[in-house]
Amino acid sequence: MTISSTNNQQARGRRVLFTTTALAGAVALVVAGGHLAVAQANATSTTPPLASSAPRVGTDQFADVVARVKGAVVNVAVTEGHAKGHGQPRMMIPEDGPAGEMFRRFFGEKGMPDLGDAMPREVQGQGSGFIVDPAGYIVTNHHVIDGAKEITVSLADGSKHKARVQGWDDKTDIAVLKIDAGKPLPYVQFGSSDDTRIGDWVLAVGNPFGLGGTVTAGIVSARGRDIQSGPYDDYLQVDAPINRGNSGGPLFDTTGRVVGINTAIFSPSGGNVGIGFAIPASVAATVVDQLRSQGHIERGWLGVLLQPVSAEVAESLGLAGEGGSLVANVEPDSPAAKAGLKPGDVVLSLNGKPLENVKALARAVADTRPGTALTLEVSREHKSRDVQVVIGAPPGEGRVAAEPAGASPAPRLGLALSPLTEESRAHFGIEKGRQGVVVMRVERDSPAARAGIRAGSLISMVGQQQVAAPEDVVKAVAAAASEKRPSVLLLIEFDGEKSFVPVRLAA
Repeated sequence: MTISSTNNQQARGRRVLFTTTALAGAVALVVAGGHLAVAQANATSTTPPLASSAPRVGTDQFADVVARVKGAVVNVAVTEGHAKGHGQPRMMIPEDGPAGEMFRRFFGEKGMPDLGDAMPREVQGQGSGFIVDPAGYIVTNHHVIDGAKEITVSLADGSKHKARVQGWDDKTDIAVLKIDAGKPLPYVQFGSSDDTRIGDWVLAVGNPFGLGGTVTAGIVSARGRDIQSGPYDDYLQVDAPINRGNSGGPLFDTTGRVVGINTAIFSPSGGNVGIGFAIPASVAATVVDQLRSQGHIERGWLGVLLQPVSAEVAESLGLAGEGGSLVANVEPDSPAAKAGLKPGDVVLSLNGKPLENVKALARAVADTRPGTALTLEVSREHKSRDVQVVIGAPPGEGRVAAEPAGASPAPRLGLALSPLTEESRAHFGIEKGRQGVVVMRVERDSPAARAGIRAGSLISMVGQQQVAAPEDVVKAVAAAASEKRPSVLLLIEFDGEKSFVPVRLAA
């Protein structure tokens, strides 16, 4: 059984494993920061948003809501260069149950073979999006435009416009595009997903093939769903059918405000079974606000390894009940260490707001910019105390290594690198004692991607030199380029296997 994204990519499908197996052991906490802010229209604009003050309506008036908001829903078409495959979704093997046994029996531990590896070609993909500013800012899913060579946005009036990527965040699967239409465009606003209740009516709107909008209706089935697709999962679950090509489209409440971004479906067979997932506006608005204003996300860092407080853990620590986060480890010289947090502490609340679980703490810190002071309520040795902590910036997490001062620019390999930290060890399952630099992201169609390098790989050597920091990799690659070598050799460790991988140096 899988959860799949809903964009209609002909040469690639995005599947995310859905299992009932909880995250084992400790969970790494490297969280996103940022003020909780709703993406608003340009302050200088006099154009009112669609359905900005409309009252909540009943089911007999859904058509009125759709008529007001459909002009802001767009089609996002992408062209990818040198994509591989025949459009078959990439299948991830379930860990447990009959389905997992069947996959292992027929395909082995690595899953289904990629039938198109030998046939690189240019392909098309489709998704949806919605306008949040009359100046032409558009929100969609990151997986819709990931690896795009060219992006074309089709508006409700039939016009087509080339789009550029203003910014993207793969951890929340959100991207912001910008088009120049030469006129103010109809747009919609984010509402408050925090006020959305289980049982509330919602409308999923998309423009999957540029032929006009599609609309489905349903109710919110659950809140706070974690489908193991990223570190900040907090999905709304809806039974409104989310059709293929509707990834990135808006989920509206009955006032016409956006309460979510349609992103994934639960699909045992690849078809729609009426269980969809949307990124809530409380998460999306923060990310969109930063991507619009600065093109990237500032992430906060606490520097602790956390695990859930189960009933057995609570009982052994003398706590009243489950809830909170147990500190399993504190990274040296981290914000948590400087604040005096210790292994065995249980974090119960943040700024007076109770924290139900590890994910709640991660999401709370995700709304905090680095440099901001927070108050944590901590239980230690049967006593509650307040701890002041100043959130920091992660040590290189998710950033492409910067070129060292005075050095010749290194050729682009297409790698985003990070130092090896306790968090990255836990996130990627890297054993203690291993040393090197972690690959956080691999750009599509890059030299590294063509060499088969994947996110989560550990680089321990470049050529015959040991590397311990992203800057070491940059220097070694630049040195290889200065010697006019056609490729550079990386020692890669992935899934417990080591091998030297040659990577062509891009011109």
